[in-house]
Amino acid sequence: MSLNISGTILEISDVQQIKETFKKREFVVEYAENPQYPEYIKFELIQDKCSLLDACKVGDQVTVQFNLKGRKWTDAQGQVKYFNSLQAWRIEAAGNEPAAPAPEAAPLEGLTEPEWETDKDDELPF
Repeated sequence: MSLNISGTILEISDVQQIKETFKKREFVVEYAENPQYPEYIKFELIQDKCSLLDACKVGDQVTVQFNLKGRKWTDAQGQVKYFNSLQAWRIEAAGNEPAAPAPEAAPLEGLTEPEWETDKDDELPF
């Protein structure tokens, strides 16, 4: 499911190398559809998309295009847990110019889940 919101970048984290073959970067956008009650939305960028934030700074007005992702995971005690994430794939400056050049979007057919999501040996999948 692809969505987008516009807001102000509030925080930008460093790139985290989760596994040798997987990295992610998180950032927070203040979304103020109603300025009296702003929302603070945390997004993640994965793999080559981590560099999209290189041209951004805290305080920038941006539009974030993202996918809503959900995962199911069973812990060592057999309890099922559910996780949601907002995976950003494009960040545009307020003037609709991309904040960083984005590579062409690859077709979704044939994609598989990253290795880290299928590794059942770890206590948590991330």
